Order: sequence, then structure tokens, then C-alpha cells
Amino acid sequence: MACDHNCSECGENCSERKGIEKERLHELSRVRKVIGVISGKGGVGKSLVTSLMAVAMQRRGYRTAIMDADITGPSIPRAFGVSGAAFGDESGILPMESAFGTQIMSINFLLEQETDPVVWRGPVLAGMVKNFWTQVIWKDVDYMFVDMPPGTGDVPLTVMQSLPLSGVIVVSTPQDLVEMIVAKAVKMTELLNIPVIGFVENMSYFKCPHCGETHRIFGESKAAKLRAETGKPVEELPIDPAVASLADHGKIELIEENPLSVLADEVEKL
Repeated sequence: MACDHNCSECGENCSERKGIEKERLHELSRVRKVIGVISGKGGVGKSLVTSLMAVAMQRRGYRTAIMDADITGPSIPRAFGVSGAAFGDESGILPMESAFGTQIMSINFLLEQETDPVVWRGPVLAGMVKNFWTQVIWKDVDYMFVDMPPGTGDVPLTVMQSLPLSGVIVVSTPQDLVEMIVAKAVKMTELLNIPVIGFVENMSYFKCPHCGETHRIFGESKAAKLRAETGKPVEELPIDPAVASLADHGKIELIEENPLSVLADEVEKL
């Protein structure tokens, strides 16, 4: 590929690209580790996984934060039951906080109404994500999770190039089509030299509450195959109406047993 020296729009793993400087964190902020949550397509549960990971690390005694980088489809505020307008002054913008102390920044906190659509082109969306890093005052965060929009477009590329990611968690579902699309996202991380921490196969199965039988509604699990091919941990997240209800009602932090403990172990090792 001929180089046009426009590294901000290039996914090539070349020597010039490696020289791109990361965006500078706000001078009053402190963030130790940043973990992206990605997928190749929408609707697979990235926001749920992001929420569960933040809750898991918070329960282990760490200060957690979520950057909601899905600007056109933000859902993190609803899951944590946080609403209202973010406060800011000449120093910067303060993130909102959940009931249990998770810091959150989302476009919803900057809109007059949370239902107002964000009709922006890619570069503007990417610019807003950079602002979440450079203009928000993140207070002594141990682990920040970035809920990314689906695909390999402007915003995921901006996050991977501009933020100091320690790694990514990849979310998928059992369908063959999703498996192929997720592979594209994984190859993107390889091009940009960002390690994959592990995988979550969401909607992996449904366990009948009456008979206890397990049903693979979306086809056979690909978890074992993924473990063998990548050597990475793969969590199988079931279809659980109770968890969905907690997220819908802004009470995800009240989940009794977090199903992503293995990935939480991996994050804690970083």
C-alpha cells in the first residue's frame, strides 16, 4: 500500500504508524490501565460485558471507570441508572458516578435530552472520544473500560491509536456469521499491536429454570474452538433474563454473582 502519511486514517502496521503519539490525558486525571471492549458487529452485548467487567473490578476493591465511546448508541448510563448533565468548568468536565462509585462519561450527559440523536460523521465522533480522554477529569482510576461501537471504523481506530490500551476484550455470539465478523476485529488489533486479553461468547446458552436443561438457542458454542486457536480465556455468558432486567432498570451493580470472573483475573494481572 502506498503511504500518504495520513496515519490517523491508516491501519497499516508500519514504522511510521508506530510513531504516532497517544493523546495526552487531562493533567488532573490519573488512569492506570485502559481496556477496550470490542466486536465486529452490533447487538452482541459489548455494553453488558463492559458493565460487568467494571462491576467485577470494583468489587475487588479497585476504582473503576467507563468511557462510553459508542457515541451514536450509548447504553452505559441506563445500565448503571445514571442520568443528568455532566458538570464542567474551565478546568475540565467531571464524569458522573454510579451508586457504587464507578465513574462514567457518555454523550448522554452532554445532550439536552438523552433521546436526542447524534447525527455526526465519523471524524466528529472520533473527536468526541478524544475529548472524553483529554478534557474529562478522571479521578484516580485503576481500571477504565472503553465501550466501543461495533466494527473497525473511525471510532474504534481512534481509540486504539490514541488511547494507551493495555488490551482488549472481544465479544461475540455463537453464530457462524458473527464468528467471521469478529475475526476482522481481532485482525485489526493485531495490525495495531494491541493484545487480546480474552473473549466473551455472549448468549452462549439458555438454562431452563424449571428443568435445568441447557439449550443452545443460537447454535453450538464456539468457545472451545476459540480457546484452542488463540490460547486465550473465553467466558460463556448465558442468556439470563434476570441480568437483562438489572441492566434495563439501571441496577447492574446489584448482580449477585458476576459471570466474568475469569476475565477479571486476567485484567487484574495486567
